[in-house]
Amino acid sequence: MCTHNPTCPTAESPDREAARVVAAHPEQGWSLLCNALIVFDDTGELLPDGQIVAPHRPLVAATT
Repeated sequence: MCTHNPTCPTAESPDREAARVVAAHPEQGWSLLCNALIVFDDTGELLPDGQIVAPHRPLVAATT
C-alpha cells in the first residue's frame, strides 16, 4: 500500500499513472509505480491483476 502523503491513486483510478515511481528501469523501458502498476515507455500498462492497457499515445495533428 501507498505510504505517501497525499496517497497515490489506486491502479483502478482513471488517474492511476500519477502514482509515484518506486522502481525505474529506463534501460528496459518500464517503471513500477507505487500502486503496483507497471508503465511502459510506449504508454502501455500492466495492471496488478494482469490486465493489459494498450499503448495510448496522443495523436499528433498533421501539419502541412
